Amino acid sequence: MFVPHSHDPADAIDDAMEANAAGIRALKISLVLLLATTVLQAVVVAFSGSVALLADTVHNLSDALTAVPLWVAFVLGRRAASRRYTYGLGRAEDLAGLFIVFVVALSAVVAAWQAVDRMLHPQPLENIGWVIAAGVIGFAGNEAVAVYRIRVGKRIGSAALVADGVHARTDGFTSLAVVLGGIGVLLGFPLADPIVGLVIAAAIFVLLIGTVRSVGRRLLDGVEPELVDRAEHALEHVDGIDRIDRLRLRWVGHRLQGDALVIGRPGQDAEAIAVAAEGSVRAHLRNVDDFTVTVRTAR
Repeated sequence: MFVPHSHDPADAIDDAMEANAAGIRALKISLVLLLATTVLQAVVVAFSGSVALLADTVHNLSDALTAVPLWVAFVLGRRAASRRYTYGLGRAEDLAGLFIVFVVALSAVVAAWQAVDRMLHPQPLENIGWVIAAGVIGFAGNEAVAVYRIRVGKRIGSAALVADGVHARTDGFTSLAVVLGGIGVLLGFPLADPIVGLVIAAAIFVLLIGTVRSVGRRLLDGVEPELVDRAEHALEHVDGIDRIDRLRLRWVGHRLQGDALVIGRPGQDAEAIAVAAEGSVRAHLRNVDDFTVTVRTAR
């Protein structure tokens, strides 16, 4: 749940411009949905005084705002490579992922502080029925956004967008926790509301573990081992290749780049092998932008 990665070549988009457009479209739609959810919850917070719902609302707002840097990153990713940025600006997406980590951590601190303050200075909770309804709305809105972001993120190979989708899904479960807090107050346990606020804060910190791991791996040029396996499989079945000496892959945003050094059999056309090998890798990994194969002849 916290670190979902699936880059099935059957589902991948093989055109960089189309992938960027799909990512931006997903961010626009999810931004509108989350802002609408946040506004509805904020109205209920104003006349209920629920600290658990306030924590959930703040987190939903932060989740909505994370769409903005991702949007900027996808726009930057459209720019062509230059003499200064020879790989293009796809890595802006990973920087946006770092911003998401910061925002999530900040929302957890705010939620925890509000919950502790309410436990030290109890206040009566009003309109509990509306609080419960707002929690249900929060769950529905976040789950819709999560499903959409994760589906598009997997399809275009964007770890940042998938992480943001998982973030929204966890927010949905914390919204259900608000419902439990409201029910606890109805049953005569007023501390249920701030306790749920603390649980929400803890859940956010747990979310950070998977998000930091996912984004950090990309920043360190880490790739999923199954992608390397697919590239090796693609090269091993090219006629004329004796063995693979080196294979490297890296993510630049949500697109792959890489190279391979292979040993060709004596008497084979090295240029023809390289062309066939590059085509085979692209067929197996459709979100590859650049892949160069160097062929050396065995002696």
